[in-house]
Amino acid sequence: MGKIEKGTNCSVSGCNNSALRSLAVEKATKAGLKVGSSRRAYLCKDHYKEFKKKTKKDRLIEKWRMSK
Repeated sequence: MGKIEKGTNCSVSGCNNSALRSLAVEKATKAGLKVGSSRRAYLCKDHYKEFKKKTKKDRLIEKWRMSK
């Protein structure tokens, strides 16, 4: 049973919503989210949506690079 299933809150400072996804802290800080200094960043639905919007271009470039 993982931390999200147990009811972990969002790692972004100032947010107390329940977490939906987890990802590496490096990726979250690179996207501009202010998270703590743990190994994993737990994100709620709203912050995960914000993360996806900010990293869309990077993911597209990576997809193109891997297809060759």
